Order: sequence, then structure tokens, then C-alpha cells
Amino acid sequence: MKHGCGTTGRQNEVPRMAEIDEIVDEAKDIRTFWLKESLVAVPGQFVMVWIPGEGLRPFGISCLEKPRFGITIRNVGPLTGKIFRLKRGDSVGIQGPYGNGFSGSGNSVAIVGGGYGVAPLAFLAEELMKKNKKVFLITGAVSEPYLLYRKRFEGKKIKLLYSTDDGSYGQKGFCTDCLEEIIGKKKIDYVYSCGPEMMMGKVAGICKRNRVPGEFSLERHMKCGFGVCGSCCVDGTGLRVCRDGPVFTLEQLSKIAEFGRYKRDASGRKVSF
Repeated sequence: MKHGCGTTGRQNEVPRMAEIDEIVDEAKDIRTFWLKESLVAVPGQFVMVWIPGEGLRPFGISCLEKPRFGITIRNVGPLTGKIFRLKRGDSVGIQGPYGNGFSGSGNSVAIVGGGYGVAPLAFLAEELMKKNKKVFLITGAVSEPYLLYRKRFEGKKIKLLYSTDDGSYGQKGFCTDCLEEIIGKKKIDYVYSCGPEMMMGKVAGICKRNRVPGEFSLERHMKCGFGVCGSCCVDGTGLRVCRDGPVFTLEQLSKIAEFGRYKRDASGRKVSF
């Protein structure tokens, strides 16, 4: 099943250099890097970012304002650390966009994001608002400093719900608690989610119990980004997250044996959640 643009088909493309136009601090250890390139992309797709000496890594597209686009990155390792040392005017290599994005289905939708998994969902929320959809954006984080995009949607026609594990901002608890509260009351007819896989597993369970369809963006180790290397294949179906996803429907998830249980690292070893 294909959503949006699908892959570009440029399997042999060489990374093209894109200049950093702006850097925005979004939350603790999380920044958006605006790159000067006019992409044709839909929410849920990603680009492969190349840093000399560190290699390639996928990042979801978090914002699109032609002639530039943004990727929101959390500083968690050597490659992201090197990106965080870059400044405006520096350049990174990019390939893509790749993958299948969100379908945009539903008229009254709940968008559930945990941590920096909110990044591709914010792009989706903006596109749905342009189509006059009723949007509930549920954002969860460990504590207030890690909440993303609190100013991005101020004054816009969207219902914002926040949760933090420690109760430092919004509702104390998890974003899935917020979803449980509104899914029946607000007549939600579609759910979108991205974030920690254990969280998405709970979202999937809520959707099943309430008979509401949904789409979920998965993260797996990728080497190529366009379906050749097979490093992101999931057990149970053999689907490639880079090309057949990263967005999967609730029905597809039910056939992915590893969903919510484990993923594989760069060597193919199972790593439990």
C-alpha cells in the first residue's frame, strides 16, 4: 500500500549538498535544521543525511516551506553530535525524499507523538489543517524541557493536548492516557502515531478496542534508504521499513511479529524494547 509520493526511485543517487539556512532550538537536546532545497514530499517521508566520516542516517521531514525544508534532530550519538556542531551556512549531504508517507485519511483525527517522534507528525498536522480537518495533537515527553513545538501551533485552529511523565507540564502521565480520554468523546475517526514503539503499541491497542483505523511510523536501522540492503526488513512480513514504510497501517502492524517487542541493530542482532 502506498501513501503519498512513495519513493523517488533514485536508487543510485549521490548525496547532494544542501546549505543550512537556519537552526532552531526546539527543546532540550533537540534542534530543527532548515536546509535550502525545494523538496516535493509528503508528511511521513524521510531523507538520508550524509556527514563525511560518519555516514548516512535517516531523518523524517518535520517541516516544508519551499524553497527549504526542516529536519528535527535529537543529539544522541556521534553523527548527530557532529550535526549539532554545524552552523548556518554549513552544508550536509542529502538523498531522497524516500518512503511512503501518511495517507491524510480521516476528518476528525488524533495525532499522537512521543518525544521527538512528534517531528513528522507536526508536518502532518499542518497539512491536515490546510484541508480543514479537525485535528487533536497529543504530545508527550518525560518532562517539560523535552516537549516539542509548543510555540509552533499557537493561535492555529488545532486542539493541543500535552502530557509529561512527571506532571511538570500538561497532564501527568502518558500521551496514551490523553488518547483514551478523547477517542470516544470527540468521535475520532482516524489516528496517526510516531514515537517510542512501546507507546505506539499502546496506541494500536486503543485503536483496536475502539475500532478506529490508524497509521504508525516505524524506526529501524537503515543503510541505504531505498530498499536494496534489507537491513530494515521486519520479521513476520519481510516488509522494508524504508520502502514499504516507514508508515504502516494498523492492519499491517498486526502482521509484523517484532512490533512492540524488539528491533535489530546494525549487525542484525535482536534488541528488546
